[in-house]
Amino acid sequence: MNNITIGVNKYHGKTTIIKYAEKDRLRHMYMVGKTGVGKSTIYQNMCLQDIENKNGVCFIDPHGESIDWLLKNIPKDRLEDVVLFDPSDINFPFGLNILEAHSEIEKDFLVNECIQIFYKLFDPQRTGIIGPQFEHWLRNAALTIMAGPDGGSLVEIPKLFIDHKFEMEKRKHLTDPLVIEFWTKQMSKTSDFHKSEMLNYFMSKFGQFMNNTLMRNIIGQHKSSFDFESLMDNEKILLVNLSKGKIGDINAHMLGLIILSKLQAGILKRAYKELGDRKPFYLYVDEFQNFTTDTFISMLSESRKYGLGVHITNQYLAQLPENIKDAVLGNVGTILSFEVGAEDAEILSKEFIPMVVEDFINLPKFSFYIKLMIDGKTSNAFSGMGIPPETSKFPIATKEAIETFNKLYYGSPRVLVEKTINKNWA
Repeated sequence: MNNITIGVNKYHGKTTIIKYAEKDRLRHMYMVGKTGVGKSTIYQNMCLQDIENKNGVCFIDPHGESIDWLLKNIPKDRLEDVVLFDPSDINFPFGLNILEAHSEIEKDFLVNECIQIFYKLFDPQRTGIIGPQFEHWLRNAALTIMAGPDGGSLVEIPKLFIDHKFEMEKRKHLTDPLVIEFWTKQMSKTSDFHKSEMLNYFMSKFGQFMNNTLMRNIIGQHKSSFDFESLMDNEKILLVNLSKGKIGDINAHMLGLIILSKLQAGILKRAYKELGDRKPFYLYVDEFQNFTTDTFISMLSESRKYGLGVHITNQYLAQLPENIKDAVLGNVGTILSFEVGAEDAEILSKEFIPMVVEDFINLPKFSFYIKLMIDGKTSNAFSGMGIPPETSKFPIATKEAIETFNKLYYGSPRVLVEKTINKNWA
């Protein structure tokens, strides 16, 4: 069993390394603090230790700097374990299909996640922009697209409503009576006027992904380039570079949401594996509030038994919806706080007794307070300091070698991807 280092504690002239045990990591870790205080360095160092220890990891980075740093420190003997998902590489796009499922249970889960993603992107406050009718159309359309041996992708959903031949072809494979009824009794009896009115509203939510070449070439592929269940079982390294400066905010959010949805689907498949076969897998997510749906709450409470250790961070608690904030503070075993504002300090001082509000507001850069899970119990709060970025202790693979390997092994030439997608739309 490999313990990893979080940082160091300095007390009365004595320096003690803060170690984090494998069994306690499956109770998850949450880190909060202002920008520039050292949050990313903590997780970079932890992730590199996991990689060196031959653990399976996934690091989701909305900025790109952490991924770039990790790529420069990957040990050579793990080069072929790296899956580098970088959407900004438009010449060799990876496939990432949220509607790719291999069982009825997985199908239902991913359709529900798809609906949650549209709420998250277009109606996070549930004001009615994404309402019951949109949800009803999307659910039935997604289940229709997924029917049959060839399946389908998110970008083909609008085609169901404007191409009658395509609609009838997909309907031949339907077995769910409720989905069949949607087409035979509801859609067939909806007047052209109301259908057209709803269609414009419905299609507008797909336009920015269908008309964006970068996104269409990724989410429009029928087969995903990698399978989360396989990645976890084979202890692979998934590095997700969602640099918002390169691909845009909403694209980064959409892809991050799909990644976490597919991860959760892979985690749930572990229910059919023996306990001893569920190899630990560690997830790191920066700015996690952008990539979470309501099912993330259940992932925090349930994933421990499936062998997933979650490490999440963001800048302040107000970024989190109330239910997510309560789930994090209630279900996470280890909590670490850097310098925060007065509002967060008020909340955290109640979690970190005997610390008071001023302690959190006046924390020096790179210093933190931590409540650490030790042998299944959360410790009293104590102070710590991050350590500078540690370079790998092993011979290092080159970033270029990893990028080239991934293009050839996981990516597909852009011209072939576009030809296939255009054929599916023809």
